Amino acid sequence: MAVPKKKTSKAKSRSRRAANWVLRPPAMSVCPHCQKAKLPHVVCPACGWYKGRQAIEVD
Repeated sequence: MAVPKKKTSKAKSRSRRAANWVLRPPAMSVCPHCQKAKLPHVVCPACGWYKGRQAIEVD
């Protein structure tokens, strides 16, 4: 079984764990009906369309 030659420092191990705490902006897609930015797999908040049909009424 492989054994590490050197001890991993606290800074190295903590920075590796901290990479998972980074907040990333949500992925955005373009609504094919009104061309506004929206979340993927979600009804468009601007026009109310989803998957080629009107899912909700928007004023």
